[in-house]
Amino acid sequence: MKKGNIIIKNAAQLVTCSGFSAKKGREMSNLSIIENGSVIVTGGIITFVGKSANCPPLSDFPEHTVIDATDKAVLPGFVDSHTHFIFGGYREEEFSWRMRGDSYMSIMERGGGIHNTMTVTRNASFEELKEAGRKRLDKMFAMGVTTVEGKSGYGMNKETELKQLEVMKALDEEHPIDIVSTFMGAHATPQEYKGREDAFLDYLIKEVMPLVKDKNLAECCDIFCEKNVFDIQQSRRYLTAAKNLGFKLKIHADEIVTLGGAELAVELGALSADHLLQASDKGIADLANSNTVATLLPCTAFSLKEDYARGRFMIDSGCAVALATDLNPGSSFTNSIPLLFALACIYMQLSPEEAVTALTINGAAALGIADKIGSIDVGKQGDLVILEYPSYKFLPYHIGMNIVEKTIKNGVIFN
Repeated sequence: MKKGNIIIKNAAQLVTCSGFSAKKGREMSNLSIIENGSVIVTGGIITFVGKSANCPPLSDFPEHTVIDATDKAVLPGFVDSHTHFIFGGYREEEFSWRMRGDSYMSIMERGGGIHNTMTVTRNASFEELKEAGRKRLDKMFAMGVTTVEGKSGYGMNKETELKQLEVMKALDEEHPIDIVSTFMGAHATPQEYKGREDAFLDYLIKEVMPLVKDKNLAECCDIFCEKNVFDIQQSRRYLTAAKNLGFKLKIHADEIVTLGGAELAVELGALSADHLLQASDKGIADLANSNTVATLLPCTAFSLKEDYARGRFMIDSGCAVALATDLNPGSSFTNSIPLLFALACIYMQLSPEEAVTALTINGAAALGIADKIGSIDVGKQGDLVILEYPSYKFLPYHIGMNIVEKTIKNGVIFN
């Protein structure tokens, strides 16, 4: 992608979120703000961060575009570290069923849910999936997302899993947003393997996972570790096979029942354990004593009318917490960053500072790339957002409204 040259000067707040690894516990409140700050991006890389008074003369940079950010806050580009944004079809009927009292798992057990989307995604063409994905990325980008994780898992066969990942690879090459791809063939058990979950995992491990690796189609591997989906033993076997092939690990953990998924994530050295609505005290303590990020998805709890993950308790316990939208056609059909901020602060009791950290440097850490993105530091990518307002505190305060004025990727202004 194109690399740009820009200078942003006079920012009311330059919210740097400075750091090169996940922030844990109390550290999450430290945003390293520079008032009346400036940042210079040269060739797509940040080369200066500091007070505007200390910024080199603009005459030294004749090829740079200059942006006056007076009365604006400037932040790192947002990192949405858990989505399923490549899929076919929608599940609006199932949403109405849930509103009348049907549970997510009961719908899934009778052939709806993930299986519904699987059928449509298998039948969708490469171009159909790509065009739908492009539109979703455009909306993410307008809300300040500059890096997104995308999972497969709506194929659960070799052909469609590869198709989903190939769509993401094509979009990564064409769209400004950087895409980190995750192979999640173990999202559920397809009907053709019903009652033979171990055989299905064998198929994924022996026939699909090596192809994904050989074709370099995914950096991470994930599994839905849940009661009546894949248990702890099965998840350990699957993720160990992925780790042996060189994949980074992520895990859908302890969403519906307390199963021990958080503990397993720590045991295997996963980048993140995600959902965690039902994570045990021990699981949370294990996360706090590890480098595994606790990725929380409040839009999903909101959509399912479930209790939220214990974000406040996790941070107070010393965890590194990230936030993500979980965009998918079933349990969280939204990519709304404004909604995410509001839910995290109002219902999960994160402070605005912690929420910003969770969606920047900690989101980057949940993808294993906090050394490259997630903060405004010299040497990192020039991924930035400029807000309409002078403070980051407007992000949760202006409820449900997009206040991103400009999204900048690798030093290039896109809106």
